[in-house]
Amino acid sequence: MTRQTADIVVLGLGAMGSATLFQLASRGADVLGIDQFHPPHELGSSHGETRVTRLAVAEGTALAPLVRRAHEIWKELEGRTGESLFGQVGFLAISSESSQPGAADYVTRTRTVAQRSGVRHELIDPAEARRRYPWLNVGEEDRVYFEPEGGYLHPERCVATQLRLATEAGARLALGTRVEAIVPHGDHVEIRTDKGTIQAGRVVVSAGAWAGRLLGPHVASLLRPTREILHWYELEPSAPPEWAQAPVYIWSYGHGAEEGFYGFPAKDGAVKLAHGEKTRVVDPDAFDRSSEEGESRSFYARSIDGRLKGLRADASRRKTCLYTVSPDGGFIIDEWPESERVLVVSPCSGHGFKHSAAIGEAVSQRVLDGASRIDLSSFGFGRFDRGREGKIAAGRGSGG
Repeated sequence: MTRQTADIVVLGLGAMGSATLFQLASRGADVLGIDQFHPPHELGSSHGETRVTRLAVAEGTALAPLVRRAHEIWKELEGRTGESLFGQVGFLAISSESSQPGAADYVTRTRTVAQRSGVRHELIDPAEARRRYPWLNVGEEDRVYFEPEGGYLHPERCVATQLRLATEAGARLALGTRVEAIVPHGDHVEIRTDKGTIQAGRVVVSAGAWAGRLLGPHVASLLRPTREILHWYELEPSAPPEWAQAPVYIWSYGHGAEEGFYGFPAKDGAVKLAHGEKTRVVDPDAFDRSSEEGESRSFYARSIDGRLKGLRADASRRKTCLYTVSPDGGFIIDEWPESERVLVVSPCSGHGFKHSAAIGEAVSQRVLDGASRIDLSSFGFGRFDRGREGKIAAGRGSGG
């Protein structure tokens, strides 16, 4: 590639980018997708076999329409392709937090969103929760919420399926292509890569942890790439067989960044668990992607021991993952301050995959029609400029 042109370029083809590329191509747009790697891959944020999804997201009611529409799209894609993308096994929210003035617990926040958004749910008595889920060791003071429409997504399959459908609809791909600079002009945007230049009418930047490098210091100051670890623990021989039919779950037992975890049903004799620490800031090009067994043992001792039954702390495997987090834990979906031709769709802040199919659709509508059917105004840069950090409570690793 030396020089190309496209009406629209999507830069970064993970969760948001693959969905946006698919939606644009499906509407007949002349669109080119660029990625420095070959998605799906394990170098960004859209891997790890599973991601939690549910309709009532405690971070706020503005997210509920996105997840509801995303669920519809995942099911439409399954029907169209025969791929298994969405395991609708239900979702449990569990709270063990001590009371804190002015701070509602996780179940209360989740249930408030469910009630305001018309999401089916129930509160479960701890004894009933232990009967239904013998692997779950909730106490008498714990609160348990169940949502039947929650479940998990297969991120690698979701990305691959949308990229395949996008190319079938006419999208072009430039993979293994690293973007060095985005240069706006009056009537176009120039994208400089290690393989040549591209002239685009519009650009969608969904580059995750690499977005700050491309978009300048103002945007970079709002994006924190962080290292996260995903853990898989093997089942003990005596583990409850109900592990295989478990819903997904998020358990909050405190108000700190590390005082909670999320997890999935057993698969292939192991259970995936993690927590969204969001505190270890890294350089996405240079951080150590390895992990140590001691990290899994420490996480188990701190968060899992005494809460879940039938797991082996001494038999685990791990993968590292990148989150990219904004100051208030929310998404950024807005025009780049340096050019109205560039739409920024980063970061996911660790809880974006469940929304990504609908965000891709909404972004395509905004680019092609001038506005999206689902309101994206709460994800703009203006909330930071006005000093309104904190309006969207940071999630605790709900991306899974």
